[in-house]
Amino acid sequence: MHVAVGSANPVKQRAVEGVLDDATVTPVAVDSGVPEQPHGRAETIQGADTRARRALAAVDADLAVGIEGGVGTSPRSDGLFLVMWAAVTDGERLERGGGPSIRLPGAVADRLRAGEELGPVMDDWLDTSGVATGQGAAGVLTGGAIDRESALAHAVAGALGPFLTSHYES
Repeated sequence: MHVAVGSANPVKQRAVEGVLDDATVTPVAVDSGVPEQPHGRAETIQGADTRARRALAAVDADLAVGIEGGVGTSPRSDGLFLVMWAAVTDGERLERGGGPSIRLPGAVADRLRAGEELGPVMDDWLDTSGVATGQGAAGVLTGGAIDRESALAHAVAGALGPFLTSHYES
């Protein structure tokens, strides 16, 4: 199976490869159509959908995956949460899956509400570099219990389910 991933980010590519270990995975740099730091569930899902559709349009593949990380609120919490969504398309149908939601510390959330992007904020907050291409905010904020790649892989697996099993056929 040939799968296009709508991103040149190696963490997103590895997340797909981890779920589909027998597939040929091709990264495709595409624009998400949403701001660099998506806010809210709808905008984050829209970014994942757009990445999947644009990746499939750019590469002759069986499936295309779009992955988008964003931030959003929870109806029963005052905090701001890291959210992850994946979309998978074969050109006819589009399926989605979500990853974990992780509450962001107040100092980080305040900067995101002010318009900054999570990756650079995490680097600055931790006085380091490359958090987004390493363990990610998910890894930092869970004490390493998960990392960005595994969190994204869960979203990808959820979106791929209808393509990999017959449980969704009516």
